Amino acid sequence: MKKNVWVCGLISGLLVTAMMVYATTKCYNDPNFESNMVLGYASMVLAFSLIFVGIKNFRDKYNGGVVTFGKAFKIGLYITLIASTIYMLVWLVEYYLFIPDFMDKYTAHVLKEKQAGGATAQELRQQAAQLAGMKEMYRNPAFVVLLTYTEILPIGLVITLISALILKRKQNDTAAA
Repeated sequence: MKKNVWVCGLISGLLVTAMMVYATTKCYNDPNFESNMVLGYASMVLAFSLIFVGIKNFRDKYNGGVVTFGKAFKIGLYITLIASTIYMLVWLVEYYLFIPDFMDKYTAHVLKEKQAGGATAQELRQQAAQLAGMKEMYRNPAFVVLLTYTEILPIGLVITLISALILKRKQNDTAAA
């Protein structure tokens, strides 16, 4: 199980971080954060498809075609944790070393979008204050770690849950198949 989890987790982590690096690079050339967010979350779903592959591989090749929901969930959880940790570590390196002005660019984008949407001066000031607070919190790496995990972990957990439900198979289920 360990090799299966590590291989799927590492591949998933590499896929999702490659797309993250691509998306942030694209942001700096064409600051369209909305399309990059869609691309980012789509790449997370694609990368986490390896959870399904990992559980199915374990069930069919290493466990005689049988896996309980709990064991399948545990495999998916480990894959999710490995991929999410890689994603979080790469984001820390990327943010602090290569794009420390990310929050400035993001703030400018949000305020521009709000203004284009007809926001009042008061609404713009409130949004700017909220984003300034977020920028201040971003100075703390522990906050960045927590925020980054909350961005990716829920997606992996949902895919883990769905995969475990689909792939669970008891011993007597295999005899009927």
